[in-house]
Amino acid sequence: MNRMEMNMRKILFLVLCAASMLASAQEVTLDSCRHMALRNNKEIQQASLAIEKAGYQRKEAAAAYLPQFDLTAGYIYNSRKMSLIKEDQMLPTKSFNMQTGTYDYNLVIDPRTGAPLQVDGQYVPSTVALLPKSGLTFNVHNLMGGALTVTQPIYMGGKITAMNQVTELAGQLAREMRESKVEDVIYNVDAAYWQVVSLCAKQKLARSYVDLLQKLDDDVKSMVGQGVATRANQLAVDVKLNEANVDLTKVNNGVTLSRMLLAQLCGLPVTTLMTLADEGRDDLNLALAPSAFNLDEVYDKRHDVRSLVLATKIYDQQVKVARSEMMPKLAAVAALHATNPNSYNGFENRFGAAFSIGATLQVPLWHWGGLSNKVKAAQVDAAVKRLELDDAKEKIALQISQAAFRYQEAFKTLEATKANLDQANENMRIADLAFKEGMGTIDEVLTAQTAWLKANSEKIDAEIDVQLTYEYLTKVMGTMNY
Repeated sequence: MNRMEMNMRKILFLVLCAASMLASAQEVTLDSCRHMALRNNKEIQQASLAIEKAGYQRKEAAAAYLPQFDLTAGYIYNSRKMSLIKEDQMLPTKSFNMQTGTYDYNLVIDPRTGAPLQVDGQYVPSTVALLPKSGLTFNVHNLMGGALTVTQPIYMGGKITAMNQVTELAGQLAREMRESKVEDVIYNVDAAYWQVVSLCAKQKLARSYVDLLQKLDDDVKSMVGQGVATRANQLAVDVKLNEANVDLTKVNNGVTLSRMLLAQLCGLPVTTLMTLADEGRDDLNLALAPSAFNLDEVYDKRHDVRSLVLATKIYDQQVKVARSEMMPKLAAVAALHATNPNSYNGFENRFGAAFSIGATLQVPLWHWGGLSNKVKAAQVDAAVKRLELDDAKEKIALQISQAAFRYQEAFKTLEATKANLDQANENMRIADLAFKEGMGTIDEVLTAQTAWLKANSEKIDAEIDVQLTYEYLTKVMGTMNY
């Protein structure tokens, strides 16, 4: 590869990089940033998975109403056979006695006495039945068995119903928690978005201020050459110009960092170049917040309050679950079981099957207070959740009042900054005119320009503060529009 080809490849690479940067520099709106953040946020994705999990748990709880089928199988190898007797057995026999109508043992008769013969106190049978050990020895080297059981709950003390209620409420809770995270993400994205808009406005303001000082610096240099201004005047302007350039550099860095933060919140690479739809506007369309609110309606709209209400209901159901442990439990059971060797037919080496059906009843009698204390502990947990709900409602009322006051203060501050900016514009015009007519000083012009910069900066801050306090107020009132 020669040097010319290498240079051509480098040029092509730079062109492609520039094209990709231009393609990535696109104008985005606030809604676009919100959609990207909601689509890419990991916490919201986790909350969505929690909703999916709650759905599975709901189906799991509903399955408890239905019969449960289970298959059990096993195998055991034994090293020895099994015998029911240790040796051959001689069993005495009986014959029917026509005179008495009963069965009598066949015994040896002593010819001397005519009575049954006894040896060591035991009668001696005249005939016996042989029961050989081999006949009662079974091959159990390989034991196999299995059972197919069906269990149908009939009454579980209300536990199944309570658990179904718990899982249903848990699904609703997962959805409310996801919506709460959505509002948090949107509020953070809005704050980052308006921060970029604010810094872009300040960047534009800082450039305008630098241009003003640069023009003043050029005029003063001409006046110094003409002998109508002093070197000290020029140095004063130079100091202000240097300070303005430093401030412009800081604002430029702030804009870059704020854009990176917004891109990160939107789930984009931090190097993504985005032009915001509102960053070039001189005045923002500021919405008016409601002046009155109903706390009951706020409680109904707030996702965190609704989450606490659902949590309270869940803990109430947990009390029922704990109480079910103290109740009788009734279930119907049926089973099809098989064994090899066949225990139903002389332990022959083949499978034998049978069917059985029945019911089980479990009645707790005495557990030394363990079950009752479990119920009391669940009741305490439910009471704690109710207190948390009441406490949250009290704090929300204060939170809304504080947010409303902050919004009103921000709006009044904005009106004041507009009036201050008008005054600063007029003062700078007068000072500049007086300086050109030779009736004003450099210090007066610099002071007027500094006041103009401050008034513009305060107006920008006030506009963004109104926007953010409005967003926060709608968030705490549960009326955020997204």
